[in-house]
Amino acid sequence: MPYEEIEYEVADGIATITLNRPDQLNAYTFTMRNEMLDAFDRIDADDDVRAVVVTGAGRAFCAGADLSTGGGSTFDQEQSTDMFAGDDLLEDGTPRDGGGTVALRIARCLKPVIGAFNGAAVGVGVTMTLPMDVRLASAKAKFGFVFSRRGIVTEAASSWFLPRLVGISQAMEWAATGRVFTADEALAGRLVSRVLPPDELLPAAYALAREIADNTSAVSVAAIRRLMWSGLSAPSPWDAHIADSRLMAALGGAGDAAEGVTSFLEKRRAEFPLKVTKDLPPEVPDWPVR
Repeated sequence: MPYEEIEYEVADGIATITLNRPDQLNAYTFTMRNEMLDAFDRIDADDDVRAVVVTGAGRAFCAGADLSTGGGSTFDQEQSTDMFAGDDLLEDGTPRDGGGTVALRIARCLKPVIGAFNGAAVGVGVTMTLPMDVRLASAKAKFGFVFSRRGIVTEAASSWFLPRLVGISQAMEWAATGRVFTADEALAGRLVSRVLPPDELLPAAYALAREIADNTSAVSVAAIRRLMWSGLSAPSPWDAHIADSRLMAALGGAGDAAEGVTSFLEKRRAEFPLKVTKDLPPEVPDWPVR
């Protein structure tokens, strides 16, 4: 399907989602939310997609919620239909935060997701990326958890994700001050794993995606991704041991394991036969669970 506010492309096993409202600094809207949800559904349904790169068109990644559509009532659930998933309610009838629906969909993705911050990522423009597996930044990128300066709270489930990524003290410093900070500070605080010259950002993101696509089992990567993220809230290492053991038993005798060992012994590139859409074992954790 054609999209209005994102671009979606698949080439050589890598899907690219480009936030595409450059004249508005890719400010987030309900349309963008719906299109991103659809794109990630397509990604999980397509066995040819092995990794995902998300970036922005123009000079920004995403400047946060589009405040021009609602003015002072942008975050008022009684007046705004653009920031909330009004067709999807919590058990008490509260409309779900729209950014959170995207963040949780990314969290559920069965393919590794790489964020490539080409420019400013503010508000929901950064919080919705926290469930991505790797975040790379251009030296020109800036970040801001600006919610306290708008009279609202951190959203997109970032109160769960951000402290786990950067630690509670760093998370509170950024969220309580609401200030905008540089890519170098984001690197020092572990929000991003690398800062690159602008012209090296996308090549680095694609090189990482290419390494995954060319050398790994899609089913293994999907299972590892779920194990890693679900393990962040496991009560003890014993829970991780149980999950590991079940998946080792499920996959150890399957076709990808046999091919992985055989190709290693024969010193050739592996051709893994299993497909995520057909062969993902039921032992893979269902996460996040609603």
